[in-house]
Amino acid sequence: MGGAELQLVLTILHFLLLVLAISPLAYYLLSFYCVIEYFLRLRRAPVDKGLSLPPVSILKPVRGVDHEAYENFASFCRLDYPEYEIVFAVADKDDQVIPIIEKLHADFPQRNIRLITNVPHIGANEKINSLCLLTQKAKYDLLVMSDSDVRVEPDYLKAVVAPFADPEVGVVTALYKSLSAGNVASNLGALGMYMDSAPAALVAKKVEGRMRFAFGWTMATSNKFLAEIGGWEALVNHHSDDFELGKRIAECGHRVELIARAVTMVFPKESIREHFHHELRWSIGLKSVRPLGYWGLLFTHGLPWALLAAGTSIVRGSMTIAVFYLLAYLILRVGLTWTTGSWGLGDQQVTKILWLVPIRDAISFVVWIAGFFSDQITWRGLGYHVRKGQLFPILSSGHSPHEPEPAGIRFLDNQLSANRQHLPRP
Repeated sequence: MGGAELQLVLTILHFLLLVLAISPLAYYLLSFYCVIEYFLRLRRAPVDKGLSLPPVSILKPVRGVDHEAYENFASFCRLDYPEYEIVFAVADKDDQVIPIIEKLHADFPQRNIRLITNVPHIGANEKINSLCLLTQKAKYDLLVMSDSDVRVEPDYLKAVVAPFADPEVGVVTALYKSLSAGNVASNLGALGMYMDSAPAALVAKKVEGRMRFAFGWTMATSNKFLAEIGGWEALVNHHSDDFELGKRIAECGHRVELIARAVTMVFPKESIREHFHHELRWSIGLKSVRPLGYWGLLFTHGLPWALLAAGTSIVRGSMTIAVFYLLAYLILRVGLTWTTGSWGLGDQQVTKILWLVPIRDAISFVVWIAGFFSDQITWRGLGYHVRKGQLFPILSSGHSPHEPEPAGIRFLDNQLSANRQHLPRP
């Protein structure tokens, strides 16, 4: 191949690279449109003050003590709603979270708070084991499931119940705004909703015409819709229970709807290593349930494409093109993050951490690549392999399966145990 022919091939390859590098920028523009359109429509929607408010069971499967766990739980006790109960499930009767739940009951005697211990082990997913039992023990038909690191406002339940006025709605879920502990890794985690989760959900909602998944920080449905998919029992070995719940109920012809108010996700202080492993766990789960979609994420990673386009352009003497790609990436990525987080979800602190956007993107790209080479995750101290959406426990040496004690419900009294004096007041 002569010099002229080689130059022609390199020019064509460079042109193809520049075309491919446009794809994440186009995705960011589409995300911008979907985010702005969604929140504008949300703000223009009329407020229906004549909604019926059926009784609700809030189900809380818990394991271990999350950062600011007491305040997270207490926010559910301060809801402005006429009739609801909060039912906790703890698999281990010696779990350190139990004294916190007992104190919660003592501090809010007007609330119907119950605690279920010794949850039967019927599948690999410990959270779903708890939800199976919680659903059986719930007093009311309308069920609201929420993670233990979530905090809510007093009108939360009213916002959750409102979409069920439409009989086509089968699942209600939510976006979240972040409450960061303030260190770098915590701030990186806090950016995740604004950079990835919310834009991706709103793009999917717009492109497909509906959502086909839910988010674990709020999943609301009824016994009727659960029965149509075989109950939580059908999901006891699945990794992404929130994804599966929304997907299966949507496949039955019902809608998945977002509530008008975001919940708050509380992010603890953690190391960069811990942040990396949390992100990797999410990536492995996504790869397992949506393998083709996982490959498609290649065209949403703007930072590596911008650097590649800029680098090759500089080598070829095209400084203007290099500057264009780098500036386009920064402006669109940072702008989308601010628009989603501050303007859309009302997080006024996000402006202070926008400088972390390229750093999170760099970590996310490395995590995405690492996700191809592993199927092993750790959740709440338990190890699993994730294959085709299913969880396979990793048994440590010396592990000996045992039958749990019969499940029991504790109707908590108001007497505080001695160790509660160190817990915060409401």
